[in-house]
Amino acid sequence: MNVPLWIWAATIVAIIGFFVFDFYAHVKTPHAPSLRESGFWSAFYITLAVIFGFIVMGVWGTQYGGEYFAGYITEKALSVDNLFVFVIIMATFSIPREYQQKVLLIGIAMALVMRAGFIAVGAAAINNFSWVFYIFGAFLLFTAYKLMKDAGHEEEVTEQRDSKIIRFSRRFLPTTEEYDGDKLVTKVDGKRLFTPLALALVVIGFTDLLFALDSIPAIYGLTREPYIVFTANAFALLGLRQLYFLIGGLLERLVYLSHGLSIILGFIGVKLVLHALHENELPFINSGEPVHVPEVTTGISMIFIVSVLAIVTIASLIKTRHEKVSELS
Repeated sequence: MNVPLWIWAATIVAIIGFFVFDFYAHVKTPHAPSLRESGFWSAFYITLAVIFGFIVMGVWGTQYGGEYFAGYITEKALSVDNLFVFVIIMATFSIPREYQQKVLLIGIAMALVMRAGFIAVGAAAINNFSWVFYIFGAFLLFTAYKLMKDAGHEEEVTEQRDSKIIRFSRRFLPTTEEYDGDKLVTKVDGKRLFTPLALALVVIGFTDLLFALDSIPAIYGLTREPYIVFTANAFALLGLRQLYFLIGGLLERLVYLSHGLSIILGFIGVKLVLHALHENELPFINSGEPVHVPEVTTGISMIFIVSVLAIVTIASLIKTRHEKVSELS
C-alpha cells in the first residue's frame, strides 16, 4: 500500500481540524449535550468513517478497504468498552455533567497521540522483526484471558487501579478539593493548584496508555499498514465523546461486552501467532523455516468480529431485560 507523504499530512491536518472544531463548537462553552445533539454528531462521525473506508477501498483496493473496516469495527468496540471506564472515572471525581465534555475531548486527544506513538513503534518493529508477531499474539492472548477473568468485576478492578493512580498523582500534583468551573488550574491563597478536573485527566491519561497497549497489537493483527492502523484508530476515537453521552445508560446493559471483546482479542491473538509461524525466522522453531499453517483472511476476521459483537449485544440486552422484568414482578 503506497501512501504518499502529502496524503499522510492531509489526513493528520483533517483529524486535528475535527478536534479543533469539536472544541470550539461544543466544548468551549460548558453544557450538558442533549440526546439529539449527541445522536446527530455520533451519526456524523460514524458516517464519515464509513465514507473514508469506501475511499480507501476505491483508491487502494478491496483488500485494504476490508482491513480498514475490520480495524475500525474492532477499535470502535474497544472504545465502547473504554467508555465504561470513563463513566467510573467521572463518578469517582463527581465531575459535573457540563464539564465532562472537556475532560473527554482532552482525554481522547491524548489517547490519539499515545496511539500514534505506539503505531510508529509497532510499524518499525514489524518491518524489521517478524518475530514481533509472536509477542503481539502472546500479549493479546494474555489480555483476552485477563479480560475474561475480570468480566463482571470491571468496576472493582477499575476503581482499585484508579485509586492507586490518584494516590500516586496527589504526591506530585498539589490539588484542591473543589472545582473552579472547568479550569484545570486555579489559585488558592496566591498559590497555583490543580483542580480535580486536572487529576481526572491524569487518570484518563494513564487509562489511555493501558488501552493503547491492547488496541494497537489488536489492529496490527488485522492489517500491517500503518496508515490504516492510524486512520482506523482516529475515526474510532472521533465521535467517542458524543457516544459517551448518547449511550451512557446503555453501557450498564452491555453486561457481556467484556466477554465478547475477550473472544475477539483471543481470536486476533491466535491469528497473529499463525501469521508469525507463517513468516517464521526464529532458529529454534522449525529450524528457522516458515511453518505451513492456515492463515485467517480479512473476510473471515470481519465476519467473526461482527458476529461476536452482535451476539454479545443481543445476549446482554435479553439478560438485562429479563432481570428488569423479574425485579418488577
